[in-house]
Amino acid sequence: MIAVPWDAETLVLLIPLTAAAFLAVLPGYRLTAWLNMLASLLTLVCVLALFILPMPAPTQFLLIDDVNIVFILLNSFVGFTTSVFSASYIGHELHTGRLTPVYLRFYHAMYQVLMFAMNLALVSNNIGLMWVAIELATLTTVLMVGIYRTHQAIEAAWKYFILGSVGIALALFGTILVYKAAQPVVGEGMPGMVWTVLMAHAAKFDPATLNVAFIFLLLGYGTKVGLVPLHAWLPDAHSEGPTPISAVLSGLLLNVALFAVLRFKLLLAANPQAIMPGPLMVMLGLASLLFASLMLYRRRDIKRLFAYSSIEHMGIITFAFGMGGALANFAALLHMTMHSLTKSAIFFAVGHISQVKGTQKIADIRGLTETHPVLGWGLVVGVFAIAGLPPLGIFTSEFLVVTSTFAREPLLAVALVAGLVIALGGLLVHLNGIAFGSPSSGTARSQASYVPLFAHLALVCAAGLYLPPALVSWFRHVAGRLG
Repeated sequence: MIAVPWDAETLVLLIPLTAAAFLAVLPGYRLTAWLNMLASLLTLVCVLALFILPMPAPTQFLLIDDVNIVFILLNSFVGFTTSVFSASYIGHELHTGRLTPVYLRFYHAMYQVLMFAMNLALVSNNIGLMWVAIELATLTTVLMVGIYRTHQAIEAAWKYFILGSVGIALALFGTILVYKAAQPVVGEGMPGMVWTVLMAHAAKFDPATLNVAFIFLLLGYGTKVGLVPLHAWLPDAHSEGPTPISAVLSGLLLNVALFAVLRFKLLLAANPQAIMPGPLMVMLGLASLLFASLMLYRRRDIKRLFAYSSIEHMGIITFAFGMGGALANFAALLHMTMHSLTKSAIFFAVGHISQVKGTQKIADIRGLTETHPVLGWGLVVGVFAIAGLPPLGIFTSEFLVVTSTFAREPLLAVALVAGLVIALGGLLVHLNGIAFGSPSSGTARSQASYVPLFAHLALVCAAGLYLPPALVSWFRHVAGRLG
């Protein structure tokens, strides 16, 4: 008999995979919605158990360490809250005829496959397995983006598939080059793909091969992060797919791709003769921030508006990780956490708005604080938070990014602040009409739950006022590990 290791690390993968199999065949919307939430909750519980139980020893395929556990916790928490929002939101799509019962079963099954793929990418100790997991996440989200089967949705899914495939192909080539650089040192076979083995011997690898590999890896996985000029798939995917998937894309999947970049950044940093990966990340991050900030002004679709906001903030996070150092890495971790919570909350609000107004066009959404006060003011708080206004959590992280940059590279800090100010203006210009303009038609009540929206906003508000010492100590420790 084969012994199955029923530890928390394994359950984080087995629960969503098993749930996906059941969800694909079970009839009834309410049953599958509850099972989707239960599976997401159980996954979150298993992740929390990793903080209590002894950290499992790494294997050739799986690894839990101080760095990836931050990403795993954030992934499982937002995955659970999004499943709660999704349960009632997707039910509305069924009642209005946008989805059929068959597509609804497919949606719930694919949601758990996506959670499995992202968790697998985060816990992988094998760079080839990590690539496979991110490719699986890409293919899953392609299918979910096109689930409405409209011309626009299929076009967006196809565009996502083409650009995502190009990016993932570049990442595969970079992964192969890393293996080729490791082969003369660690030998052929599995050891050349195991990240812990690679890190232990990285100083002996051929630096020229590593340099070329990182260029391909940054461009490849950078496509999934949504970095400019590799971002073109992201606004279309957000605007045409179901709103819960927009929340998962912005709040989670972009982080998973960035995690892959960080793994290889650490690998290059361990080789003293290789190029410094930081300046490349700083360049792409700053370009993404400035470009996306300017693009905010002329958006006509509310989901596309916040898709460009995601590009902006992933640029800030990439910029901060590229700067490196204890303070910049701490700021990047905090900003990544706050962005995931805030942006997913905003997409929850946008989902409510699309139900009550029956449209995603910004011109047709006016006076929310008057027609739907709870929803309108929730959106106001979310936009204030994502714009970096005090005393909300993103203000703290952006302040740390700016101050750490100013102390080391003042000119870069000027460009960074300019991008933040431009983005602030673009968001507030749109928010003024959406929240405070003359009320537009559409006074229906939202069918989705408000609990995930305000739970996320409460956490973001609390983080802006007070960061628990345990959280600060934890992020400081992780920031130190990131170099």
